[in-house]
Amino acid sequence: MAIRYWLGVVQLDHVLRGVAGGFAQVNHGVRAPLERMGVSDGFVFYSPRVSYPDGEPLKQFTGVGRIADDQVFQVTQGPAMSGPASDFKPWRRRVDWDHDAVATPIRPLLPALDFTRDRPDWGYQLRRGVIELSRHDFELIRAQMRPTPGEARRPAPGSRTTMAR
Repeated sequence: MAIRYWLGVVQLDHVLRGVAGGFAQVNHGVRAPLERMGVSDGFVFYSPRVSYPDGEPLKQFTGVGRIADDQVFQVTQGPAMSGPASDFKPWRRRVDWDHDAVATPIRPLLPALDFTRDRPDWGYQLRRGVIELSRHDFELIRAQMRPTPGEARRPAPGSRTTMAR
C-alpha cells in the first residue's frame, strides 16, 4: 500500500500529551480518520492555538512523525466534558514522533505548500480536523522542523529540550 501523509489540527496542549505518550488523537477522539491511516504514513500536527478553547494564537506545525503500526486503539480518559456521567473513550494511533523537531510557523510556508498556495481561505479546510497532505507538503514541513545549528526557534513538543524543562 502506498504511503500517505496527514495533517491533524490540534491545540498545542493536546499535542504535548500525544507526543509524550507516543500517539495521535484527532477530532475529539473519533475513529474514522485514524482508520484511513496506514503503517509508515507521515503525520504532522498543526496547532492554531496554545490551548482549547481560548488559548493564545500559535499557528505552527508542532509535531511530525510516522504512524507506528496498524492498530487503532481506544482508551478511557475519564469523565466526558458533557452528557451524563459517561467516560470519554477516544480513539488513537501510535506515532513514532521526531523528538528533535522544532515548532515551525506556517506563515512563511504559505506560498510553497500545495494545500495553501494561491488559497486565501486555506484555513477553512483545516476545520475538518484532519486533511491529507501531498508528499511535497509533508517533506517540506518536516525539513522546516529539523533544527539547524545555532537556530533560535522554539522546540516542538516532546523534543529533548522541551522534555528537560
